[in-house]
Parts: sequence; structure tokens; C-alpha cells
Amino acid sequence: MDHVALLRGVNVGTAGRVPMADLRGAALDLGHERPATVLNSGNLVFSAAEPLGARDADALRAAVRERTGVDAELVVLAADAFRRIAAANPLRDGAREPRTLSVAFAQAGRPVVAEAPPASDLAPELMVVTGEAVYQWLPSGVLASRVPAAWWRSLGVPVTARNDATVRRIEALLESRRAG
Repeated sequence: MDHVALLRGVNVGTAGRVPMADLRGAALDLGHERPATVLNSGNLVFSAAEPLGARDADALRAAVRERTGVDAELVVLAADAFRRIAAANPLRDGAREPRTLSVAFAQAGRPVVAEAPPASDLAPELMVVTGEAVYQWLPSGVLASRVPAAWWRSLGVPVTARNDATVRRIEALLESRRAG
């Protein structure tokens, strides 16, 4: 059974450097199989014998910390859940560049229970909040987002965001593993 682990805030700037070989090694240390990374930004796909939960996510976080000294929050999802959340993106259409779309994935089993800030406060950005993810269209880029940092802190559930170009690369890797 494939899973996706998304580490938060690694390899951004000079802090939190996590070599992808160490990330794959941390998965192997826990007995997971076929670890593969996507890009150099904390995206890990691996196989486990059974569905993973919050304790397994904590164990992976500890294994990464042990190998690298970096303590990064992470979200672990079953591959089917990752695919479903990605496919459900209501802002994904042919007219929007994948790099301007963002999906903030919530930790499995911990729903997002918040409402998006008023659309008038965000324009021209768009935001859709569901129980499993926060979808955004960021035409001026993530650094120019009008969503207040305090809103993100108020969620009460770990989330980590990826642009849709990265999401599509992870989807492609999952598909190749399923076909292989």
C-alpha cells in the first residue's frame, strides 16, 4: 500500500536542509519499502504493509529528526487519499497555471474545520476550504498571498502546501508505481 509523506518547510532557503537520500533512508529505517522522493522539497512516496496513522507519522518525523537533526512537521496520507484530494481540486482548470494553484493537505483523520476568509479580502486570489484540504489560486504567487498567517495558525490541524505542478508530479509517480 503506497503512502505519501509531505514534510513542511524543508529545503526552503538555507534552514531545514534535508537530503532526499536521508528522507528515503528514514522510511527504510522504519521498515517501509520502495521509498522515492519527488523534487528536493520533502515529498516522499513509500510502501507500507498496512494503512498508516498518526503514530506512524510521528515515527517518521522522529526518524527524519534522528537522521538529519531537522524536526519538520509532516502530513502522511494513503496514496488513494492523496489522489482523491488532488483530483477534487475545484480550482484546477486548463486556464490556470499549475504553479499558481496550491493544495494544503491536512493530516489524515484530522479535518480542517475553518471557513475561508471573505473572498473580498482575498481578491484576486481564490480559496476553497474542505475537510481534507485548502485549495488556493494565487495569481501573484504564494509570497504575495493575502491570506493572513494568523488564519493558517487558527486551523488547529497540521497542513502542508504544494503547488499543483508538484502535486501532478507526485500523482504521476503514484501512477507509475501502480502500473509497475
